[in-house]
Amino acid sequence: MKTIHAIVHAEKPELATIWKAAEIIRAGGLVAFPTETVYGLGADAQNAEAVAKIYVAKQRPSDNPLIWHANNLSAFEDVAEFGDKARLLSEAFWPGPLTLVLPCKIPEKMQPPLKTIAVRVPSHPVTRALIKASGCIIAAPSANLSGKPSPTRARHVMKDLNGAIEMILDGGSTSKGLESTVVDLHGDTPRLLRPGAITLEMLQAVIGKISVPKASELEGEAPISPGMKYRHYAPHAPVILVDEGQAHSIARDYEADGKSVGILETSKYESLELAAQDLFDRLRQFDEEGVAIIIVEMVAEEGIGLAIMNRLRKAASEADAIVW
Repeated sequence: MKTIHAIVHAEKPELATIWKAAEIIRAGGLVAFPTETVYGLGADAQNAEAVAKIYVAKQRPSDNPLIWHANNLSAFEDVAEFGDKARLLSEAFWPGPLTLVLPCKIPEKMQPPLKTIAVRVPSHPVTRALIKASGCIIAAPSANLSGKPSPTRARHVMKDLNGAIEMILDGGSTSKGLESTVVDLHGDTPRLLRPGAITLEMLQAVIGKISVPKASELEGEAPISPGMKYRHYAPHAPVILVDEGQAHSIARDYEADGKSVGILETSKYESLELAAQDLFDRLRQFDEEGVAIIIVEMVAEEGIGLAIMNRLRKAASEADAIVW
C-alpha cells in the first residue's frame, strides 16, 4: 500500500485534501491526522472491519480500547450515558484534550460487547474538519506502532506506519504533545486513569474529588481506557530518571564505560508545558541517534508534571528503569 502524505494548513485545512481523507474514512480505510494532543490514527468507529484495521496497522493488543472522537456531545448521545459530572466536564473542557469513560448504551452492537466507552471532542481544526467531512464518529488511538513513543509530528507517523495506512494529514507539530487526560465516570467515584494537559487540579475545580489509582491498583482490571495495561511510550534504550542537576554527572559514568548517552533536562525549558510538548519528539530523536542510555530529569508531580512523570514511568519498563 502506498501511503499518501498530504500537507495541510493546521488552522485552515484545505477542503479538497480533507474531502479525500474523508472519502478514505467512509470507505473503511485509515487516516492519520494531527490533534491538539498527538497524531491519531482514525477509522469509522461504527465500522467493525475498519476498526480492526487499526489494531493490525499498529500491532495493538486487541483488548486495548480506542477513543471515539466527534465534534460535539450530541453526537455521542446514542452511544454513551452522560451523567451530571460528565456534562459539567464536557461544558468546561470540550472541545479539548479530555476523554471521558462513560457507560456504553450499545453493548450489543460492539465486538466484543462493551460496558463502557471512551469519548472526546477534540479542538484541532484538522481533526474537526475531518470529522465533519466524513460524517462519522472517528475511533482513533495514537498513530504509532504499539508501545513506541506517541507521534507529535507527521514524520513520526511515516516512520512507524508508512505502507500500512492509506493517508497521513500533515498539519505540523502538535501543541500539547501528550495524549488526552482520561477520566473514568462510569462508577461511583470519578477516577483519573491518565493525566494530561487538563490537569487533576483543573478537573477537581469542576467536579470535586477524583481518585488517582496507582498502577498496582489497576492490575487485573479489564482495560477501559488506553494506557491502563500495556507498556507505552518506550524508546529502545533504557531510561534513567534523575533529580534536577544530576544528569551530566551520571552520564559521565556511563560514557566512561563507552556508552552513548542521551540527556533530557526538563529544567532547561521555560515551562513544563513546553517540556511536555517536546517529550515524545526527544525520545524519538534519541532512538534515531542510537544512544545506549537515556537520562531524564524528573519533575514535580503536580499540574502537568503529573502527566509528564506518568509518561516517563511508562516509557521505562520496571526491568529497565532506574530512579536515582
